Amino acid sequence: MPLIRSASLNLFVEIIIRIGLLSLFCYMETMPPFVRVILPSELESDCKYPRRESYVPGGALWAIVLSVPCLLSLLAWGACNDCNDAFEILLSWSLALGINGVITDTMKLIVGRPRPDFFYRCFPDGVETADLQCTGDPMDVMEGRKSFPSGHSSLSFCSLGLAALWLCGRLRAVSRCRGSAARVLACLVPLMMALCVALSRSCDYHHHWQDILVGSTLGFTVAVFCYRQYYNPLTSELAGVPYIVSNYNLVKYSNGKPDISPIKDSKNAESTPLLNGGKKEDKWI
Repeated sequence: MPLIRSASLNLFVEIIIRIGLLSLFCYMETMPPFVRVILPSELESDCKYPRRESYVPGGALWAIVLSVPCLLSLLAWGACNDCNDAFEILLSWSLALGINGVITDTMKLIVGRPRPDFFYRCFPDGVETADLQCTGDPMDVMEGRKSFPSGHSSLSFCSLGLAALWLCGRLRAVSRCRGSAARVLACLVPLMMALCVALSRSCDYHHHWQDILVGSTLGFTVAVFCYRQYYNPLTSELAGVPYIVSNYNLVKYSNGKPDISPIKDSKNAESTPLLNGGKKEDKWI
């Protein structure tokens, strides 16, 4: 099927919204957070963990986050020969990442929670001043006040969570093709990768467990919300089919031109497997 979503005012607005979200996210990354009062007892008990290098550096995180949509789009276009799905997954992912980034940074700036290693960001030599005024690098101190929620967790669960949803829809793991362990595992792999990234933030003492939990929940929630803006429900007969494709076929049928598409053919073939007397083809498993 040819590309349905053509260059139009609607597509132009979609692109402008994503550019706006990206610009806002980049600007918020440079903003100082709320300077919350940290009691000496809190500084000693919750913020005196040693400083360590990130197990998943920022560069590696962005490589994962940005490569996921490209791989899914190439898979939809190359392996499935579906240019509409290849385009819709990019729209879904870019909207999810923009919304997630802005919400995450907004929460970081308003809450201003200190990281577990804030003490050594504030006092690199390990000696606190009498008035508790930080003597460390101002940029380090500012980043040390952006613990809640975890950006690594929200970004990884947003991007990889969307990949899990896309695989679940394409494989029909919770609709017509239940009972296949291979399909279930394929859908869980991206979520396991996201979980590893999120948990690494507690191992390097960059976030508290509450930051990781809220960040992960936020990222996956945004992923589900944005996926459903462009794709049919995972439990429906049209799981994995973009809305623009199903609506296009519905309009053709209502105009007196029933559409004979691969989607409808596969649906009929799977609904009466015994009458057809043949095996259905599945290019996924």
